[in-house]
Amino acid sequence: MTKQTLILGPVLRYTGDPLRGPWQDAVSVDSAGGVLIKDGWIIEVGSGAALQEAHPQADLHHYNSDHLIAPGFVDAHVHYPQTAIIASWGKRLIDWLNSYTFPEEMRLSDPEYAHQIAGRYLDLTLAHGTTTAASYCTIHPHSADALFEAAAARGQRIVAGKTCMDRNAPDSLRDTAQSAYDDSKALIDKWHGKGRAGYAITPRFSPTSTPDQLAALGALWAEYPDCLMQTHLSEQTDEIAWVKELFPQARDYLDTYEAHGLLGERGLYGHAIHLEPREIDRLRDCGAALVHCPTSNTFIGSGLFDMAGLTARGIPVGLATDTGGGSSFSMLRTMAAAYEVGQLRGTPLHAAQLIWLATAGSARSLHIGDKIGSLTKGMEADLTVLNLSSTPAIAQRADQASDIWESLFATIMMGDDRAIADVWVNGQKRP
Repeated sequence: MTKQTLILGPVLRYTGDPLRGPWQDAVSVDSAGGVLIKDGWIIEVGSGAALQEAHPQADLHHYNSDHLIAPGFVDAHVHYPQTAIIASWGKRLIDWLNSYTFPEEMRLSDPEYAHQIAGRYLDLTLAHGTTTAASYCTIHPHSADALFEAAAARGQRIVAGKTCMDRNAPDSLRDTAQSAYDDSKALIDKWHGKGRAGYAITPRFSPTSTPDQLAALGALWAEYPDCLMQTHLSEQTDEIAWVKELFPQARDYLDTYEAHGLLGERGLYGHAIHLEPREIDRLRDCGAALVHCPTSNTFIGSGLFDMAGLTARGIPVGLATDTGGGSSFSMLRTMAAAYEVGQLRGTPLHAAQLIWLATAGSARSLHIGDKIGSLTKGMEADLTVLNLSSTPAIAQRADQASDIWESLFATIMMGDDRAIADVWVNGQKRP
């Protein structure tokens, strides 16, 4: 019989969406809570004392009042192949791709290097409390294999897809409409729904795919509608101008996807900063999700995402580091940047809203909110335990906090990997 594990301490609980109403009605902390896990699943969540009395044989892990037991962080938009070039200096989007991204992605033509980077990426992000990520790979099918295999070895849930590009990229990073379809289909059959893996059909963005390739991937998505589809949308103004030149018949940027079958409820559209009213209406109507990448949007100078306006329209939003255009592997730093972007727009987010975005919000956007993202009976047991006094600077601020939300906010704004006390993946504590 598998041993049960009981994790005791302050437990973060969700009962709703804190961006659609008062956050106090949706998020709370049970200061003396407990989470009972077994065989990778959450069995019970409730009073720590009651759970301990009911399950005296469970292995106990007790965290003090200066900790917070939270769901594992969910990073909804990353480029794991860019791990080694994160924090490269000073480029706009198109220059960034040509100067840093494409040369590095060429290196992943070597399967051994792809496996090395996949493992490095997952280990770095696990150290920051991220237990699930949705990643772009390179055009090489083995780059997707490498990430799926590395995640499976660590017991992690992962969403990923081979990136597809057949123009406006170096010759060695181009596939074709047919090979993009064939390679993606083979990877779906190999990985989608296997263990904790999910597949995302992945055109990088419209400028690097011909209409024929976009149409082929739209047809593939129609064949596999339970897959996700991830791409980029309206990240920078010069990018949008380029799209208009490449697709003169399109009504707007989103129409370059919609016209080819790449707009739908299971679509993930990264950045989405400079949206037209029609695009917002269509995204809302079809239930597609947007992904906010605040450190990337400021680092590359893209603009300020309208979190308040878009969520008020009922559009689901996830949160992401956007490694390596984003400047940190940390979802804490990403939450801090989301707060700062909100301040610049006059709509700052509360700590409860920020951590919800980094967990349940991102999980909902990836359509796995029934599996991860909250500490609820029947969910998979991915947890991140935060130390809310991890450094002297944070500890002295926490000492003055009037409640746990002030303490959590200090960790969001100043925390790093030292704030990650423990990470539990599929019910197992990481060493």
